[in-house]
Amino acid sequence: MRRLVRGWWELFGGLGRGDAASRHALLSVRGHSVAWLVPLLMLGGIVAVDVTTDVFQFIAWTVLVPGVAAAICGVWSTGLFSVLSIVVYLLADLVWQHRAETGLPGLLLVVIGGAVAVVAAAVRVRGERSMTHMRDIAETTRRTVLRPLPVDFGGLEHAAVYLAADSEARVGGDFYDIQPGPHGTRVLLGDVQGKGLGAVDAAAALLGTFREAAYHEADLAVVARRLETRMLRHRAHTAALGRSDGDRFATAVLVGFRPGLPDAVEVAVFGHEPPLAVGPRGVRALPVGGGLPLGMSDLGPGPVGSPERAALAADEALLLVTDGVTEARDPAGRFYRHGRAVAAAVAADPANSAPGRLVALVRDGTLRHCRGRLADDTTVFAVRRAGRPPVWP
Repeated sequence: MRRLVRGWWELFGGLGRGDAASRHALLSVRGHSVAWLVPLLMLGGIVAVDVTTDVFQFIAWTVLVPGVAAAICGVWSTGLFSVLSIVVYLLADLVWQHRAETGLPGLLLVVIGGAVAVVAAAVRVRGERSMTHMRDIAETTRRTVLRPLPVDFGGLEHAAVYLAADSEARVGGDFYDIQPGPHGTRVLLGDVQGKGLGAVDAAAALLGTFREAAYHEADLAVVARRLETRMLRHRAHTAALGRSDGDRFATAVLVGFRPGLPDAVEVAVFGHEPPLAVGPRGVRALPVGGGLPLGMSDLGPGPVGSPERAALAADEALLLVTDGVTEARDPAGRFYRHGRAVAAAVAADPANSAPGRLVALVRDGTLRHCRGRLADDTTVFAVRRAGRPPVWP
């Protein structure tokens, strides 16, 4: 019953958002569309009520049938229902003749309504095809920026969820990745300031640098400096192009899992909330300091993102989130405290400290707290040592 209610919610919500995929999935049986049943049943109901009762004069309502078909059927189906509506109206006028409710004005109304419905269906179908094409492009872009990660990549058990604030765009300024290499496995999560394609461009630039530097550089501090340099270069490039988003910056967390440190990690924080260590024994924030966001080194005298060492047990997972989680508010304006929710869940069941469960827990809690109205792109990322040696190319 819950799935049925959710399906109808998606259908009528899709009519408002242009979400054709949800509508088509709901009105399909084994891959075949049954959307035509809705206007057919409506037309049959109008005829049945008009023939069997003298209280209601329904035959003129056939003008609504092509309109309903235009909303959920294709162009040819809409045209067919427009013709059927005219035929039914003529039958009522010339054959049944049991009520003086038909005539030329009513016939013209049905004809014009059918023609308008066909045009509306053509416009709707063209718009849906364009939207589907754009969403395919957005999905390709998302997979290019946020590449799929193999299972236990780099010796880490991992799970992630990404929710774009713009549900149509499906991609934004949040980014994350894992890069194994000869010097250990490095993890990066961050959030580019702002939204739109400019934020996606900056995120792609940082991820490209991370994938190269994290593989080749032995010192995590060098990786941090490479990321800062890349952000500065990207800002200079966009500013030289005269773009208004040339002053972007990015908050991020950089984590290094070194083979010689089985019970600790190296962490560099760039203006971001430190990760939480979550294990069967509870939840704690890693005791690491924070530095300036990437792209703002000119505001501070010291090195950017100096890595610090923090203890991390083998059964503890690192939970990293972006500000879509930390800044989620309920209708009363209260922030979502994901750390408290995770601590309660782990206390109730220590198995909730697994990365997959952590990600699902925080995602669902965030959506419930803000009633599904995300104000910013939201990423939840969890990693834990898999207990097997990392494999890298």
